[in-house]
Amino acid sequence: MSVKIVADLRENEQSRVALIEDGKLAEVFIEFNYDDDGKLSPREKSSSSIRHGDIFKARVETLVPAISAAFVKLSRKTHSTLSGANNAFMYVNECDNPQTLKPGHELIVQVVRNARKNKAPRVTPRISIPGRWLVLIPNSDEAGVSRRISDVNERKRLKNIADSLKSELGNNGVIIRTAAEGITEEYLRSDLKSLVTLWDEILRKSSQSQAPCMLYRDIGTLGRVLRDEVCGEIDEIIINDADEFMNAQNFLDTFSGSKPDMKLYDGATPIFELYGIDDEIRKAVDRKVWLKSGAYLIIDQTEALTVIDVNTGKFTSEPDMKHTVLATNIEASEEIARQLRLRSIGGIVVVDFVDMDNEHDRHELLTHFQRYLSHDRMKPKVFSITRLGLVELTRKRERPDLKSILTRNCYVCGDDGFIEREESIALSVKRFLRKITAANNARAFLVETDIYMAGYISRYLDEWEKEFSRKIILAGNEELARGKFRLIYQGNIDEAEKISRDLRHNNANKIIIFTK
Repeated sequence: MSVKIVADLRENEQSRVALIEDGKLAEVFIEFNYDDDGKLSPREKSSSSIRHGDIFKARVETLVPAISAAFVKLSRKTHSTLSGANNAFMYVNECDNPQTLKPGHELIVQVVRNARKNKAPRVTPRISIPGRWLVLIPNSDEAGVSRRISDVNERKRLKNIADSLKSELGNNGVIIRTAAEGITEEYLRSDLKSLVTLWDEILRKSSQSQAPCMLYRDIGTLGRVLRDEVCGEIDEIIINDADEFMNAQNFLDTFSGSKPDMKLYDGATPIFELYGIDDEIRKAVDRKVWLKSGAYLIIDQTEALTVIDVNTGKFTSEPDMKHTVLATNIEASEEIARQLRLRSIGGIVVVDFVDMDNEHDRHELLTHFQRYLSHDRMKPKVFSITRLGLVELTRKRERPDLKSILTRNCYVCGDDGFIEREESIALSVKRFLRKITAANNARAFLVETDIYMAGYISRYLDEWEKEFSRKIILAGNEELARGKFRLIYQGNIDEAEKISRDLRHNNANKIIIFTK
């Protein structure tokens, strides 16, 4: 299987990394960067939101004995960002001495579940610090090997190394990751040494800091994908930012057995647009997914679970209904396995396949489905098919799903529908401006967008003008559909300002001009 990584890191306010397997988009990782006021911010200035893997010195706020839980405060911020909150949820029985826990108590915790919708992030005092090949488990007696390594001899070799490392770690444990298969003991010891140094630094910072505060922020989006998401060999990595390109090279020089083909992209066309990834992302938030045969899926994500309905649609190529149903279900099972990864759907999933009476056909479907799911790092657990054709499965939820990242509840229809997030639209406009600034020498641009987004984007005009060294004028049109935008004029500054004044004068009731 060929594996390609495409990283869109040119916009400082957002990081996007796509994982492409055999020419198909398999997964996409998107993160917005925020400052302490919840405003989009350059990556190097961003405090960002609380995310999986971050380590904090927290302060216990309240205990909830009825559910053996506690709420702890993670930061001194007075607001909650898109995917983070000041307070986090923790199970008391995960502490070494739960009876000593009380309001005001300080402890080191790690985020194990991101915030989502109206649920706070979940944290645990059981810390784990991942490296490329090992995971350090402070205050633990564990010495284990990833269950995904199936070769008996290799497991035995790595278990002996784990036991040896554990004997030298004292009060800390170690787990050898799947990526360590075939890696020499020398490299494993080097990885462990860096993790122990990192943990010592976290403890030092904790001793000198007052709760609540952050002690450790996990590495950037691209680094985490290289470290955690890709277990096999990578054939090609394409990055559109020179600094991040150098960081990736240094990471691979240190941790990778064989170095993939690396390319620095500096073209004018946005990199995700060039590779067709933007179109795939837009499709990945739609309810309906068309299959090549003409059949289709309906994917509904709810608070409790995700329901996927399989429909034969226009598929009629098989000789009879029995074969049509089986072919549809098998094709659907492959696409469902892909959509679960692409949309980062976790929790309980119920799939309503087209009904099949034949037990042999049901068994064949489940065999195919489990084979397609075997490529998923989250290792979904599939249960048997019911008499109604329903298949239940569970999938670990490790990061926010794609829909929650890119959309929010619609304010018009009473929260029943979804609309694209303002941050996402604003960065689409910015990428559009970057594309046209690279293509010509115009000193000014007049861009028309819907009136709400024009007001939202106006907060960033000063920063964008400095970044592009161009004059940017926004025309907010109340008749334009949300998320739509177009270039009205490009040229000199005086003419752009004149056209914007004329627009405002001739359409006083529906257009507002925003300029710095």
